[in-house]
Amino acid sequence: MSSVRVATRRSALALAQTRATMAELRRISAELVIEEVQITTTGDRVQDRALNQIGGKGLFVKEIEEAILEGRADLAVHSMKDVPAELAAGLTIGCIPKREDPRDVVVTRSGCRFDELAAGSRVGTSSLRRAVQLKKLHAGIEIVPMRGNVDTRLRRCAEGSVDAIVLARAGLSRLGLLERATETLDPDRCIPAVGQGALALELRAADRELGELVARLSDPETTIAVAAERGVLEAVQGSCQLPVAAHARRTDTGMRLDALLAEPDGSRLRQRDLVVSWPASAAEARAIGRELGAALRAG
Repeated sequence: MSSVRVATRRSALALAQTRATMAELRRISAELVIEEVQITTTGDRVQDRALNQIGGKGLFVKEIEEAILEGRADLAVHSMKDVPAELAAGLTIGCIPKREDPRDVVVTRSGCRFDELAAGSRVGTSSLRRAVQLKKLHAGIEIVPMRGNVDTRLRRCAEGSVDAIVLARAGLSRLGLLERATETLDPDRCIPAVGQGALALELRAADRELGELVARLSDPETTIAVAAERGVLEAVQGSCQLPVAAHARRTDTGMRLDALLAEPDGSRLRQRDLVVSWPASAAEARAIGRELGAALRAG
């Protein structure tokens, strides 16, 4: 393979993730010519409404998937948490590289910790998952819907539109902005989004040569952990319309999988965990996730 066209969103974070991945591809195939194909998705264009009102996180990948299927691009680098449980027909996830820290972080305007925020403090997030967990941790806060890229949200917090925001630690790290985080939330307090911190390299299922190349960037432990989390997502038929979270981690004896599900309005919050031997394959991990997700739905 001599060349590959990589589709990416235009946000600073998407470009940082894509270019870091492109550098890794060049490391394993020095002769490879890589072209960056920038695409503006519906999720990027529509910023005045919450994602759950316009179709969910899949709107960050739809146009990119179309570009691959139509032959305008060969490969995409997605944030795994934006990838729907069901992929477009003809496409596949060819690789999940080693994951960044999946936890959420809080950025407060005053520099205080989350628990120290005064009653009535405004916390910006458009994530139903985050909102329901943050209200559980601190009933006195007010959740303020807030979308936009990382820089926009950091600026709005600094300018006083809100008293705090919650972001993915991985995003700040990839942008070199980790020093802006006031506090990192342990998964026992706030379960991350499915696949948070992980990347997904998507390509045409029939493109075997490219598939073999990108598979060299795969991280087996991340692949299994994310498969378990996405199994939960599949079982609860998760989307941006539902507060759903799942986080898999290796333990001394195997794997612990924590998951959460609530109704769109935050009611009927239920949380479960499962401790099992480390799965032998992604398929086994996915089945474990589906088992836990089914228990959440039944609960």
